[in-house]
Amino acid sequence: MLVVDDDEGIRRYCSSALKALGSYEVSTTENGETALKLVSEQDFDIVMADVNMPKLGGLDLLKELHQLDPDLVVLLMTGEPSVDTAVDAIRLGASDYIQKPFSPEDLISHIRLGLEGRQLRRENQVLRRHIEKSYAFDNLIGESDAIKKVYHLIQQISQTDVDVLINGETGTGKEMVARSLHRLGSRAEGPFIPVDCGAIPENLMESEFFGHERGAFTGADARSIGLMELAQEGTFFLDEVAELPILLQAKLLRALQERKIRRVGGKEFINANVRVIAATGKDLDAMVRENRFRQDLFFRINVVRVNLPPLRERDGDVVLLAKYYLDKYSKECNKKVTQFSSEALEVLQRYRWPGNVRELQNAVRFGITMTLDEEVGTDNLPDSVVSESGAGGGLSPDAGFFELRDQHMAQFEQEYLARLLENHRGNVTQAAEDAQIPVGTYYRLMKKYDLKAGSFR
Repeated sequence: MLVVDDDEGIRRYCSSALKALGSYEVSTTENGETALKLVSEQDFDIVMADVNMPKLGGLDLLKELHQLDPDLVVLLMTGEPSVDTAVDAIRLGASDYIQKPFSPEDLISHIRLGLEGRQLRRENQVLRRHIEKSYAFDNLIGESDAIKKVYHLIQQISQTDVDVLINGETGTGKEMVARSLHRLGSRAEGPFIPVDCGAIPENLMESEFFGHERGAFTGADARSIGLMELAQEGTFFLDEVAELPILLQAKLLRALQERKIRRVGGKEFINANVRVIAATGKDLDAMVRENRFRQDLFFRINVVRVNLPPLRERDGDVVLLAKYYLDKYSKECNKKVTQFSSEALEVLQRYRWPGNVRELQNAVRFGITMTLDEEVGTDNLPDSVVSESGAGGGLSPDAGFFELRDQHMAQFEQEYLARLLENHRGNVTQAAEDAQIPVGTYYRLMKKYDLKAGSFR
C-alpha cells in the first residue's frame, strides 16, 4: 500500500491504522511525482492519495496512475470535500472518496471495499477472456467401471496440492475433471483460471501467461495482469498444453520450479502461489521422445496423471448421458421431449462417438431441435451418427458399384470434415491446414454437408 500526502501527520496516522490489515506492507511519500516513480518500479495493491497537494494533485495523480496500471485501486482523501470533486474522482476511476478526518475503522472499511472491487474486476476480466469457451459437460456423469476409476482418483488427489496431467481424447471432459479437482481441494475458495494454449497467438503467449508492464512492447499502453498471476491462491489450468511453443515451455518450467513469475518488461519477481493442472489429447510421451516437448517440463506437470476413457469404452454410460442431456436441453429449449425411440437408443449405443461426450451433447441437442413430438427418433438424429452406427440408414445394399463408391466417399468426407472441426473446436482455418486443402475448399465442403462451425465450439 502507498500513502501519498504532503501532511506528515496523515501519513503516520494512515500507516498506523493500516497495521490492522496485517499482511500488507505500507510505503509513504509526500508528493505525487515520487508516487508515480514508486508505482512504475514496484507492485502496489492500493494507493491512498490526498486531493490537494502541491504540483501534482490527487485527481491528476489518479489519471497518471491509471495510465501505469488500470487495475490499481486508488482511494482519494480530502479535508475540503465538494460534490464536484467527488464526481470527478469517481469519473476518473477512483475506487472511493473519503473525507478527513476519518477513523482507522472507516479507512480500513474503504480499503477492503476497494480491494474486493478489484477482485471482482479481475474475475470479470477472466470471464471476458473465456466468454466463448464451452465446457465439455456440466457434471461428471457415469456409472461404468472406467469412469468410476476416475472418480476414485479425483477423490484421492483433490486434497493434495500436487500438479496433475489429464490425458483424454477431445470431448471427454478434461476441463470438467480439472474443475472437480479444484472444487474439492483446499484451493476451492481461490480462482480457477483456464487458458487454452492452442488458442493464443504465439507472439502474445508470454504476455497472456505472465502479464506485461507499460511500454514493454508496441501497443502495451498500460500494465496488464497475466493469467498465472490472476490464479493466485487458486488453480491454473493449462488446456491443450502440448500446443505450447518450445520457448514458452522453458519460461513456464522456470515459473513452475520457482513458483515466481516476472511480467514482460518487468524487473521484479512476483510469487505465484498456484496449483497447476494441465490437459492434453496428444501423446506427450511420444512428443518428448521426438524432442517436441521438453522432458523436464513433462516431469514437472506429470506428478499425477488422470487418464480419461473415451465414451466408447464406458459401457452403459451412453444411454445414461443421453437421457440426462435430453432432460436438460429440452427444458432449455422449452420443448416437451421426454424420450428416445428404441431404434434411436440402439443407434446411440452402436455409434463409436469419436467426439465423445461433446459430440453426444450436440447429437441430443440436434434431435430435440428436429423432432416435432415428444420423442426423438432415428430420423431426428444427425445423418452421420445414424449411417455410421450400422443400425440402419447406412449404405444401400442394392446399389451398384459407382453409386456405392459415391456413398462411401460422401460418408468419408462428412465424417472426416466433422472430426477435424471437432478436434479444432470449430476453427475452420486450422482444420483446413490439417486437411492440407485451401480454406475456401473446406468451406465449400462444409456447405455441401451442412456442417456449421459453431456446432463444434
